[in-house]
Amino acid sequence: MLAAHKDGSSVITNGKYAGKSFREYLAAEGYNADEFPILIKFIDAQDNLSVQVHPSDDYAHKFEGQLGKNEFWYILDATPNAFIYRGLNRNVTKEEFVKRIAENTLEEILQKVPAQKGNCFFIPAGTIHSVGKGILLAEVQQNSNVSYRIYDYDRIGADGKRRALHVEKALDVADLKPFDDKAENYPHIARCKYFTVDKINLDGKISARLEGTVTAESFLSVLILDGQGKISVDDETLTYTKGDSFFIPANSGKWTLEGIADALLTTM
Repeated sequence: MLAAHKDGSSVITNGKYAGKSFREYLAAEGYNADEFPILIKFIDAQDNLSVQVHPSDDYAHKFEGQLGKNEFWYILDATPNAFIYRGLNRNVTKEEFVKRIAENTLEEILQKVPAQKGNCFFIPAGTIHSVGKGILLAEVQQNSNVSYRIYDYDRIGADGKRRALHVEKALDVADLKPFDDKAENYPHIARCKYFTVDKINLDGKISARLEGTVTAESFLSVLILDGQGKISVDDETLTYTKGDSFFIPANSGKWTLEGIADALLTTM
């Protein structure tokens, strides 16, 4: 929905850059797309996704030539009994960790967390995690495509072989203990040194208009989770509906959102 990564870029749908990739837009405006800090996407998990872990900036820079990956999940929908894995359910040694991967018993030590619509989950670099089947979520993450796969349910890839695991690198970066969920984000739903995420709701009656200012400090990403209405920046007005994504460059000044909306607002 908002991506400037070399492995996949969003495409702009309006204005003088219509049809251009977001990477091309950034380059035309004098920016290095590889340094754009965030990436936003929807994930629709029809099956259990692989268990994986992401590296920190230092490790990713050294071994992958990319940023590390801290990420945040907002659950948009979930079937009954849906769950995620986040961290381990007890402290584990590296020896036991490797043994369980080899014996396909890793799930026994993963922390299983129920997932329902509206839940928020922050996944710092180093946290072992997975999205369970039946979950639709919005993800805000660092602009990175580095994931170390630890367990993949013995699935077979397009080449007829089991998909590769990255156990050695995962061991280098994984936090082998229970997840510490003590982050103080209020009044935001997510905040770290890479991004801040706010959730807003307009019901069209008591609250039908939101006004703000995009300063030189940060751009603003507006991801419409539900609803319909109008978004305006300066003298330009566009309509929005469920699933739309808007990028408002830094220093754009006043903006307004009108109508009915559930939305995620992301800034640096």
